Amino acid sequence: MTTQSRALPGLSFEFFPPHTPEGSLRLWRSVERLAPLGPSFVSVTYGAGGTTRDRTNAAIQTIVSRARLNVAGHLTCVDASREETLEVARGYARMGVRRIVALRGDPPKGETRFVPHPDGFASAAELVAALRAVGDFEIAVGAYPEVHPEAASATADIDNLKRKIDAGASTAITQFFFENEDFLRFRDACARAGIAAPVVPGVLPVENFGKMVNFAARCRSSVPEWMHKAYARAETPEDAYQLSVAIAVDQCDGLIDEGVEHLHVYTLNNPDLTFDVCRTLGYVAAPLSAAAQA
Repeated sequence: MTTQSRALPGLSFEFFPPHTPEGSLRLWRSVERLAPLGPSFVSVTYGAGGTTRDRTNAAIQTIVSRARLNVAGHLTCVDASREETLEVARGYARMGVRRIVALRGDPPKGETRFVPHPDGFASAAELVAALRAVGDFEIAVGAYPEVHPEAASATADIDNLKRKIDAGASTAITQFFFENEDFLRFRDACARAGIAAPVVPGVLPVENFGKMVNFAARCRSSVPEWMHKAYARAETPEDAYQLSVAIAVDQCDGLIDEGVEHLHVYTLNNPDLTFDVCRTLGYVAAPLSAAAQA
């Protein structure tokens, strides 16, 4: 079932900064393909310790100037001082970016746990509070329906989310999940904890099942057995592609039925898969503006 007869939720997309000239072309093709769907905003990820800072900034500048989209820049606490981190935020503001996705961030490659920079932020809640003090930003934070890998318990994880919201974040965007019941239980638990801010589900259309399974293991996101069986039966790449569209559409339909007012899609800079999911759901593409195509 599709959602054409229902009001569609708001929509946002996540991109990652390119590593190569070919990646730059793929990113721009992704923006060009998905911007006509009218997202409320798009976000661009940011590597630990600023490892993608220049590429992130270049990507944001291109999206802002060419596609005229609202952009959210990611920002983490990893391997950077407070001043270095806040200067990135000020740089976003100079580009006209007023949205930030504030994250503690994963440990650097090769490290097993997060260790704060001696002069840095120790948590996302600290980062949110500092961002609120230095600029008029709309701040989103991460949330984890299946519990953050480092959280002592589900309750402790929700308590941490509440600290981030109380520090000044206006929205929480979840890690991807495949069983809607996990999200719904989490949303109910947030409400019981007094979290009034919207909890936005993060949806991941599956580009490559094997790679996704490995990534999910690192994130502690569960991949249900029925998905393993379904992809094992896919005989061709086209079969797998159509299966990915169907799974993502069914998941989003279920979330819309449960009153979700916004969907955040992790695109992996794969515009066609995300576009086909959104069009099947009923989102209508409009041409890019003349300014965006110039």
